[in-house]
Amino acid sequence: MKNLLITGMALLFSLMSYGQPTWTLKHNKDGIQIYTKTIENSDYKGIKVKCSLPATLTQFTAVIMDVNTAGEWLYATKSSTLLKQVSPTDVYYYSEVGLPWPLSNRDFICHLTASQDPRTKVVTIDGPVVPNYMPEKEGIVRVTHSSGKWVITPAGSQINIEYTLEADPGGSLPAWMVNLFVTKGPMESFKKLKVQVNKPEYRKAQYALIKN
Repeated sequence: MKNLLITGMALLFSLMSYGQPTWTLKHNKDGIQIYTKTIENSDYKGIKVKCSLPATLTQFTAVIMDVNTAGEWLYATKSSTLLKQVSPTDVYYYSEVGLPWPLSNRDFICHLTASQDPRTKVVTIDGPVVPNYMPEKEGIVRVTHSSGKWVITPAGSQINIEYTLEADPGGSLPAWMVNLFVTKGPMESFKKLKVQVNKPEYRKAQYALIKN
């Protein structure tokens, strides 16, 4: 009876694990690891990026919260504009993503909020979209389903970064096409992010609610 119970439990956990999509490593280059996984009730892949940088928590947070300069490092960003700053760590911004002809550009309104665990000092930056924040623009497809998250963990003289994104680009873009190039944007973005974070204006950044 005992062996039967153990076997039954093992089978149950095996079935549970099988039903839960896991992250698959797709690229590992230049210190940047990119993973994808199948998202429940979606044809589009989820993305996870891992990277370590010689930077401080406030330094990296400053780059992400400086939404007006996102076009300098974020792949395919045609424009990025601050709409409302609730606080230094709470902003709304508009962004347009450029796509090659004959595809229509996409745009989204994102609500970025940064917070820190006072015990571990881990900083989390959440970035869900708020599609109804402003009217849609003619000729541009509004992204209505997207949620990104940055988790920044201190590690001595550097920080460990984990970024996850689940998004539906909307419109008539075939899922197979999007999934085919799903790792290109993150790889290009993180390469430029390594350069962006070292700019002088971010080295001296300070936040009342975030400590290094």
